Amino acid sequence: MSQPLPDAASVRTDRSGSVRFDTDNKNTLSVSDCIERRQYCVGVSPPTSLAPTDTGMFDFPVDKAVTTHIESLHLSTVASICVRDKNRSMVAQTDHFASCELPKNTYSIELCTPIKLYLRVTAPVSITSTFTETTIEFGSTTAVSIGARSKHERPEATVTTTDDPSDLMAAVSTFGSALKTTSPERSYPTLRGHPPTLERGSSLNIPDSLSLPDTDITIEIPPEFQYIYPVSSLAYYLGATIKPCSDPRITTEGGFTYALGDGLAFEQSVENILKQTFLLDCVTRTEGLYPINLHERSEIEAAVDLDFAALYNASIAERLQAYLSVPYTSLESYVPAWKLTTHISPTADRLEMLPFLVNDLAILRTPTTTSTGGYASSETEIVSDFLRDTPVDVEAGDFTRRTDSRNSTTATTPVSTGFVQPETTDSLEQAWVGDETPIGASKPTLEAYRNRLERTVLDGDISITVICNDPEMQQEHDLVDDVYGSRSELPFDVSLHHNLTCEELNTVLSADTDFLHYIGHIDENGFRCTDGLFDARSLSETGVDSFFLNACQSYTQGMALLDAGAIAGIATLSDVINSGAVQIGSTIAKLLNGGFPFRPALEIAKTDSISGTDYIVIGDGGLTITQPENNVPIVCHLTVGESNEWCIEMTSYPTSVEALGTIICPGVNKEQVHYLNSTKNCSYQLGTTELEKLLSIGNAPIIYNNSIYWTSDIHSISVFTDQ
Repeated sequence: MSQPLPDAASVRTDRSGSVRFDTDNKNTLSVSDCIERRQYCVGVSPPTSLAPTDTGMFDFPVDKAVTTHIESLHLSTVASICVRDKNRSMVAQTDHFASCELPKNTYSIELCTPIKLYLRVTAPVSITSTFTETTIEFGSTTAVSIGARSKHERPEATVTTTDDPSDLMAAVSTFGSALKTTSPERSYPTLRGHPPTLERGSSLNIPDSLSLPDTDITIEIPPEFQYIYPVSSLAYYLGATIKPCSDPRITTEGGFTYALGDGLAFEQSVENILKQTFLLDCVTRTEGLYPINLHERSEIEAAVDLDFAALYNASIAERLQAYLSVPYTSLESYVPAWKLTTHISPTADRLEMLPFLVNDLAILRTPTTTSTGGYASSETEIVSDFLRDTPVDVEAGDFTRRTDSRNSTTATTPVSTGFVQPETTDSLEQAWVGDETPIGASKPTLEAYRNRLERTVLDGDISITVICNDPEMQQEHDLVDDVYGSRSELPFDVSLHHNLTCEELNTVLSADTDFLHYIGHIDENGFRCTDGLFDARSLSETGVDSFFLNACQSYTQGMALLDAGAIAGIATLSDVINSGAVQIGSTIAKLLNGGFPFRPALEIAKTDSISGTDYIVIGDGGLTITQPENNVPIVCHLTVGESNEWCIEMTSYPTSVEALGTIICPGVNKEQVHYLNSTKNCSYQLGTTELEKLLSIGNAPIIYNNSIYWTSDIHSISVFTDQ
């Protein structure tokens, strides 16, 4: 193997406080990622105690490690497991329906669980997996060392740059310093670190601590923001240097040149190269550390003339040249659905956003928009009709959640008139970076990203705060109360509040909580309390990490929470009708509780809710409040197939932890086939019995006939019982 494993000491700093091991001295070992708010419990036999141990004994970096004496471990889920011998060679890889017997030796065992776990043991090893659980046995009670790594990433340094495009080119050229390897394995998110942050200043200052990879790849572009911004993610992933040139192109020290075009063709070319390079790295890496059965490799290998074994041993520049010899059209159907496209104004005041967007491998586009001429939404039209006493599809006795809705006879003006409609793309999520308020996209802010970097270690359970400040909205309160904290495998602390005064609301907003779900009345001037309005703009600091303000015109108050220290939230742009708010509030609660990030949670909730058009994600929309039930959040699209079969298509969503490059293994029909996360090609034809078995794992959303159901109530789909 020519590409070495990353050295633990060179890529990790002291983060022992980010991971916690606990045991009840009985049969449960729990491991917690205290920053990303994740926990995984492992059954152990016999009852065990823990002792701290050296983190340097593991093949991969870990943040904390313990040693215990056990005979077996039991996982309540199926985890992809990789076993390596003392020479770091892979000797086994298991997934669903696996059975593996290894003789006594020294093994490193990697568990792909919600928190990355590594075992170090000298013993015989037996691994058995069903469709729902996994057992690892060692023959007798033996010493087992267990290491865990938080998936939280922080930038190594801050680069100061002026507003001069030439200085910004040098600053963006440092992004590749965050790569932990230049091998194809950097397509795994755990081997891509967070790029250095940027800060505007009077002179260019690149810290000496940043070590740039020697890739021999240069991206040559005109020194203008409209060229620098779109190439930022590509420069990061390639570890490339950006240099000025009037003719946009990629060059290598070996003499290779690839033209990038100009104008809109330039942006499309850059996007295609990033997607193509990433995809082919995911295929090529199956020759290295993880020689798994990857669906995309079997498909692409038949469509292109590439020697993946030789490419794995080539340099990054040589691989790039070989990759770009293949027409993008030959690969396009295999590219996973991209997580994020961000439309960003090419001005100097946006440059500090770049590292956070690049960390998501976002496609960056300079804006192409459709002016809305103020605001246009079908929900607003319904509100207008309702307030004129001519409601359309509104329940009798319904009302809006505006503070003065009881006395109003006309619809109010939305919170902003600077609305834009970003160009639609094929990414799963859209974001807009600019002064305007986007329709159909989220609005990230620099403050929110910085707040996430400063997120502190969690001391205790995941905290959920629900406020219902209007007795007439009790229905939503009751629905979400049944949702939050309903997952028995995760520790939740749910607090409920009703009819708060301004002082009481101030106290709640100042206290630490992972997530706030507010139900009540809001306008641009504040939250309606029992004794008046409380304006969140009066807060100097909030302990709320994330929020859902399910009330009319809550955008201004939501932005105030971000300014005061929050990371992400969902707010409204105009009036919302109570019945619609209840529906979308319940759906979003289920999606967030199931581990979906804020951006996709809102997009999915819009599927069967006309009210969804008036909601917007603000801040860092990639944030999750809890971990997915099956490592990655998945939506099942269900249609009736031929011969009384069902066609099920699975769409998995990248998160900030399980980002692009993660793999999934559905285990359908006992197959050991892996797919790239967010693949467009994971679909099966199943009978009713097989479908029921597949949907029995976790509680995932199902989209059928443009309506959202859940696997826990699959039989409420009437046609299901007819199959």
